[in-house]
Amino acid sequence: MFTYANDLRSMTQGKGNYTMKFSHYEQVPAKIANTIIAHYQATKKHEEEE
Repeated sequence: MFTYANDLRSMTQGKGNYTMKFSHYEQVPAKIANTIIAHYQATKKHEEEE
């Protein structure tokens, strides 16, 4: 989506524009949440040791 604005302007000779609108939140599946939490805890522990 971040390059879309430039692509759109290129295709429309500088006249096109768009807006992004937040849609919704969704719960993260437990398996993915556990991976994220473990990574965060490992990073935090590593930073505290420095």
